[in-house]
Amino acid sequence: MKTNVHIERLILEGLPVSIQDGPRIRAAVESELASLLRNKGLSSELRIGGMLPYSTTSPLQLEKKNDPGNLGRQIARSIHGGIGESE
Repeated sequence: MKTNVHIERLILEGLPVSIQDGPRIRAAVESELASLLRNKGLSSELRIGGMLPYSTTSPLQLEKKNDPGNLGRQIARSIHGGIGESE
């Protein structure tokens, strides 16, 4: 089964990142979210073709120096918590 996820806008308020970090964060979010969806799945409500106008996520635990790749993976795990199959 093929799954398409479209995130129109991802708002990251208050994160200590620069504009140059954006592409690395985006790539990490895409890669980690794809992996999570492949391995853990999408919620049954969304699997049948549903959509969410918005989704809130749990707060991230930031470190003093956040690597953009690590931050992107944390963001993806938080997103998956809102759209993924509950365990």
